[in-house]
Amino acid sequence: MDWADSFRRVRARTVALCEPLSAEDQLVQPMPDASPTKWHLAHTTWFFEELVVGGEPFDREFAFLFNSYYESLGPRVERARRGMLTRPSLERVRAYRDAVDERVVRAIREGALDLARLELGLQHEEQHQELLLTDAAYALGTQPLRPAYRGDLPRGALGEIGPMRFREIDGGVRAIGAPERGFAFDHERPRHDVLVRPFALATRPIANADVLAFVADGGYRDPRHWLSDGWQTVQREGWRAPLYWNEDGTLWELAGVRAIDPAEIACHLSHYEADAIARWSGARLPTEAEWEIAAAGLDAREGNFADDDRLHPGRADGAMFGDVWEWTQSSYAPYPGFRPLAGALGEYNGKFMSGQTVLRGGSCFSPRGHVRASYRNFFPPAARWQMTGARLARDVD
Repeated sequence: MDWADSFRRVRARTVALCEPLSAEDQLVQPMPDASPTKWHLAHTTWFFEELVVGGEPFDREFAFLFNSYYESLGPRVERARRGMLTRPSLERVRAYRDAVDERVVRAIREGALDLARLELGLQHEEQHQELLLTDAAYALGTQPLRPAYRGDLPRGALGEIGPMRFREIDGGVRAIGAPERGFAFDHERPRHDVLVRPFALATRPIANADVLAFVADGGYRDPRHWLSDGWQTVQREGWRAPLYWNEDGTLWELAGVRAIDPAEIACHLSHYEADAIARWSGARLPTEAEWEIAAAGLDAREGNFADDDRLHPGRADGAMFGDVWEWTQSSYAPYPGFRPLAGALGEYNGKFMSGQTVLRGGSCFSPRGHVRASYRNFFPPAARWQMTGARLARDVD
């Protein structure tokens, strides 16, 4: 494997994602959970500098500015105040990236890097490419003028979809989790046995047509469908439809404002909304074990990913990977025998195993090849600025 080529390619893609954004766009932080684009550019560089290549830092103050949540590596700017960082300039951040890139490539050629850490750095950068898109979308989509990120993204009517169907899957003792060989994040291991009852999983994700029917039936006004915390969130936030939907039958997405297409996969659903739609439908959300068992053996590269340059979900069909991250009903918790990585990298995942819900499958913002059947993503149940949707499940007697 040409590690230098892979490194350059991944780093260049992050920069390319920023090209449609102005310098002002890249500074904005519209809410505490959505980081500015400029911060993503700098933080991923800090990760390579601090945790992969080491050596004399480009600027000693950057550790305070661009450390995300690594307590063992010192103090840092409060997350909600990342948008206050008018300095360093965007040009200075770009120079920082160039300097660290040069150091990493030189260290690769000299055989001076721990390749496991380098691969983790590349996977980390790909995670931030996805976050960069979702955060930039929130920055643009919540503005009064609702500007497009890119007006040239391919679109077209997707036609009609049929009723939701379910396929039955046998229960029993099954193994889930990443195998010992190959890259995986620490929380995907160890591989272990689970006992599942027979279940049925929908052959397609929730579509806009399903959400439109839920809205028309008063779903956002009926507490019977909602978890208690979800109903309180609906009331407090005034939710009446998914994020970026408008009352005139349009929605905003990265290509701008357009009509809601009923055949499209529904996105920007919180776990609460996905769960409510499932209950209203007489179904439920799958567990993460059920989702992984159903996805086992499928090609995780088959689907609508960021590489396809649509940057929005497509037609609601049977693909289990890409388009939208699919909510499960599982709380994010350690697998039996879980061991975090040593040192500061032990803070990567394990300390967030509280108040989070597991998602599976990747999205149209994920780079192709980044996800796999065992990949575990996680967000709080009220989060909906991410590219999230759901696939329904049912019990089988």
